[in-house]
Amino acid sequence: MSRPVTIYAEMTPNPKTMKFVADHMLISSGEIVEFLSPSDSKGYSTLADALFNFPFVTKIFIAQNFVTVTKNDMIEWSDVSLEMRDFIREWLMENEEAVQKIPEQSKIEVVSESQTKTTNISPVINTEMDKKIVDLINEYIQPAVEQDGGAIHFQSYNEDNGQVTVVLKGSCSGCPSSTATLKGGVENLLKSHIPEINEVVALNG
Repeated sequence: MSRPVTIYAEMTPNPKTMKFVADHMLISSGEIVEFLSPSDSKGYSTLADALFNFPFVTKIFIAQNFVTVTKNDMIEWSDVSLEMRDFIREWLMENEEAVQKIPEQSKIEVVSESQTKTTNISPVINTEMDKKIVDLINEYIQPAVEQDGGAIHFQSYNEDNGQVTVVLKGSCSGCPSSTATLKGGVENLLKSHIPEINEVVALNG
């Protein structure tokens, strides 16, 4: 039995990524999932499985009441956004659960010019300073990042050099403007609250 569902599409700061917002929750509050290939989503999200059937889809990110879809360069969003919106709406009308299981995403691949290496992204929260940074990110930064179809997570703080490392996911990962946002917004906010912080760097999920 189908149910009424409303979906609207939003552009994000990342031109390769479109955010599709539903009128109900797609995943438990606070949980996020990101799939970088069809094999990643098998057994975890039948919605992601379905979206990967589109040949231009390269990445799926699901959080709260939205799904962020990243495409390759073979097609423009102006040509497919309506089709994608209708597909997601019809899928959600017929299916109860967008995500069946949360994968353990403790590692990401960090790609540099010379090599690809896997980095553990399990956050290191040991000190009061770590907790203070996490609280600031959750209260002031994460809501704005989610508006743009992405997510930001604390990974670690190095007290020796005052460097905070975060992980960017969804539309923020690989976005041309994410570096400016990171330096201009995230870094300035954290520095203003915690003078010991010198720099914020990001790993793209």
